[in-house]
Amino acid sequence: MHKIVISVARQEMELRSARGKIVATYPISTSRFGLGSEPGSNCTPLGKFRIQEKIGAGSLWGTIFSSRQAIGLWSPAFETDLDLITTRILWLDGLEKHNANTHDRYIYIHGTNHEDVLGTPAGHGCIRMANWHVVELFDLVESGTPVEIREK
Repeated sequence: MHKIVISVARQEMELRSARGKIVATYPISTSRFGLGSEPGSNCTPLGKFRIQEKIGAGSLWGTIFSSRQAIGLWSPAFETDLDLITTRILWLDGLEKHNANTHDRYIYIHGTNHEDVLGTPAGHGCIRMANWHVVELFDLVESGTPVEIREK
């Protein structure tokens, strides 16, 4: 089984093989509000997680999700300041006492309509990825895949 390791300091995600070899590296965005697990904080939580649910299999690139339901399609020509959840969702579940509320906080790894700011903290708690990257990742991991979000 793969493992996902996210570095907040580098704004980067590594997909690692079961033996720890780096299979792929992706630029990401964590929260612009910082780190933490407080409900309503819009912060990105730290620690150990697992992928609880995979949502959006077979959806078109650019599918917009609201409450995990497909509601339309986004394209780069559609400019908006809204923080859209696009293409795929990997819903995280916290495995430690301090982040056990992650699933209830709706913290995801997901595609974004703001690919131009990947590599900088710009989101609202989730882990944002480029749409093509989240499709690739979605197809390579399964429910239960371990995820670690590290500060450094």
